[in-house]
Amino acid sequence: MKALLLVAHGSRRQQSNDEVVLLADKLRKKCFARYSIVHAAFLELAEVLIPDGIKKCIDEGASSVIVLPYFLNSGRHVVEDIPNIVNDTMKYYPDVDIRIAPHLGASDLMMELLIASANSTNPN
Repeated sequence: MKALLLVAHGSRRQQSNDEVVLLADKLRKKCFARYSIVHAAFLELAEVLIPDGIKKCIDEGASSVIVLPYFLNSGRHVVEDIPNIVNDTMKYYPDVDIRIAPHLGASDLMMELLIASANSTNPN
């Protein structure tokens, strides 16, 4: 069974964290055919932290977990922190395929998303 773990930074502002959880819920509905399990997790400042999010996916039956960094840029968190946390957590689950997807900002679809977002404010 495949799982998708949407990873955001985390915020002291609860509404911001709630938005990420809501996004994960929407993702679950959109991609249930490919990912039976979809959850949100956070790097810091909010619950559920990344290791706990991975564990939650595995506890629900995931044999494969894709960690999707919900970050626009390849800063320290994307390049170092998330991979280090995921690698440390993988040691506890040697039979589970855990991989990190490219961060959101690296997607080729980002250009279309930016244009669509800009166009939504100006229909002409």
